[in-house]
Amino acid sequence: MHLYYSPGACSLSPHIALAEAGLAYTLERVDLKTKKTETGADFFAINPIGFVPVLRLDDGQILTEGPAIVQYIADLAPAKRLAPPAGSLERVRLQEALNFISTELHKAFSPLFNPAAPEEWKTFTRGLIGRRLDVVEQKLAGRDYLLGEFSVADGYLFTFLGWGRLVTLDVREGRPLLAAFIKRVAARPGVQQALKEEGLLK
Repeated sequence: MHLYYSPGACSLSPHIALAEAGLAYTLERVDLKTKKTETGADFFAINPIGFVPVLRLDDGQILTEGPAIVQYIADLAPAKRLAPPAGSLERVRLQEALNFISTELHKAFSPLFNPAAPEEWKTFTRGLIGRRLDVVEQKLAGRDYLLGEFSVADGYLFTFLGWGRLVTLDVREGRPLLAAFIKRVAARPGVQQALKEEGLLK
């Protein structure tokens, strides 16, 4: 499998999933400004929307959208227990968590990366994200990970928590469980591998 990624972007989530699953994969970096890959390919020809992640399967098929990709990866390595079995209520809980992260956190960060966004809007957005992170803090009460055991949802959440330092948002402040979660996930060998391969560890 071949993952198109940009360092620290939302493609870090499937990168973590691949490393945690112990699957064979190759990487190709994408410049999100020029929409060119490191081999000079036109990224729009690979994904017309122009966003990472994109996972090219061994038969040439293309998968897009992070929550779908990470579930596909998890199902390729069931022994790693990165996702509950398909059809179970626990799997629905995973999908619930992935959808919350995707719609309530991922997209909420967008104004903070927009240089044209008014500062008032950014201030409002930081407060909105903070309230949603408070919900995550509550979900972590009494457990190490979102579903109890580590899953692809935790890699997805970890990815966006890392964006806080880029947009002047301290995701740890007043959230000790979330702070401990970040340290716990960051210490996992698969996460360390993905961070190193993206040049995110000094």
